[in-house]
Amino acid sequence: MSAALLAVATQIGAPLIRQVLTNRLGAQNADLATSVAEAVARRAGIGVGDLERLAEEDAPRIVDAVRQTEAMMPEMIALYAQGLEQQHALLKAEQNGPWWGWAWRPFMMWLLAFLWLWNIVILHVANAVWRIALPPTDFTSLLSLTGIYMALYMGGHTLKDLARVTRGGAQ
Repeated sequence: MSAALLAVATQIGAPLIRQVLTNRLGAQNADLATSVAEAVARRAGIGVGDLERLAEEDAPRIVDAVRQTEAMMPEMIALYAQGLEQQHALLKAEQNGPWWGWAWRPFMMWLLAFLWLWNIVILHVANAVWRIALPPTDFTSLLSLTGIYMALYMGGHTLKDLARVTRGGAQ
C-alpha cells in the first residue's frame, strides 16, 4: 500500500491502520488494506492514487483523513471478519450439500484448460505425428465459452449489479 499513508499512520499514532497496512492482521488482508486506503482517500476527497502526492503537498489534510479512518477501524475490521466468517460458512455448506453443487466449478476449469491445451498444442502435435488433419476448435467459440464461464463464476456479482443498475434499481 502507500508508504506515505503508512508513515502518516505511524507518525500520528494510528495503530490499527498501521497494523492493517503492514499485514500484522494476517497476510491475507489485502482487501482490508485496500478498503483502508480507499477510506482515507475518500475522507481526503481524492483518489487512492493521489495519496502519495497529498501526503507531500497537504499533510494536515491527510492527517485528518487518517484520524477519521482510524476512528472507524474497529467497525471496518469487524465487518471484514464477518465477511470472512460468511465465506467460510458458505464453503462448509457447499461441502455438506450434493457434490454437483460445487463440482461444476473445478470441472469446468479443468475442461477449459484441456480445451485450450488441445487447441493450441495437443492437436498440432497429433496432426504432425499421425499425419492427419483434425480441425481445431474455432478460437472465437472457445473464447466465448471461457468468457461466459468467467462471467458466471468470477463476475456473477458484477453482472448482477449491472442488471440492477440497468433495470433502474430493481432487485
